[in-house]
Amino acid sequence: MTALQRLFAGRLPRLAMFDLDGTLLDSVPDLAVAVDRMLAELGRPPAGRERVRLWVGNGARVLVRRALAGDLRHDGVDEALAEEALALFMEAYADNHALTRVYPGVIETLDWLRQQDVALALITNKPARFLPELLADKGLAGYFQWLVGGDTLPQQKPDPAALFWVMERAGVSAGEALFVGDSRNDVRAAKAAGVTCVALSYGYNHGEPIADEQPALVLDDLRQLVDSCAVLR
Repeated sequence: MTALQRLFAGRLPRLAMFDLDGTLLDSVPDLAVAVDRMLAELGRPPAGRERVRLWVGNGARVLVRRALAGDLRHDGVDEALAEEALALFMEAYADNHALTRVYPGVIETLDWLRQQDVALALITNKPARFLPELLADKGLAGYFQWLVGGDTLPQQKPDPAALFWVMERAGVSAGEALFVGDSRNDVRAAKAAGVTCVALSYGYNHGEPIADEQPALVLDDLRQLVDSCAVLR
């Protein structure tokens, strides 16, 4: 029996929803390039990958504000400057995905779930405009029946609205659904929706262990979810 089946009392969920950045894709290298290009346009020093890695997870607008503040906390950032910086970032990030990589085990796991007739959805705080080309470029196009970006709905994770939106369209109850993510926003959104959450240890959680959020399961490799021989911790 796989770890996924153990989570659902021997059965499989009818719907599996996934986060993107830090869960399926390591996108920080390209995000950092775009952030540093934005900062350079504004006459500011670069932030670098490691700092950007700590700031990712709440969508482009918050990432830009954190970069301007130089910190996770971004209170007091000038609104006009933030809007100017956001436009620069969006331009710098568009069509710039050369350094982004699919994490090991992602394709195999998505293939397995699809073969088991589990419906798949993507829920990310990344702006929706970037999703079709990015997914196609990384070989992930066609897997997901529903795509929800950070600007698809008025709310973003950790608000559970996107999970409810997908479940309604899929005709699936919370008890029949899974959410897979890497950050506290993902775990908190899943818990608020009453959905079982599995978290990846390798993602972007502002430098904090994702286990602190107490998801149902923490994995080091997505393949552990569907491998009956996987050793879990």
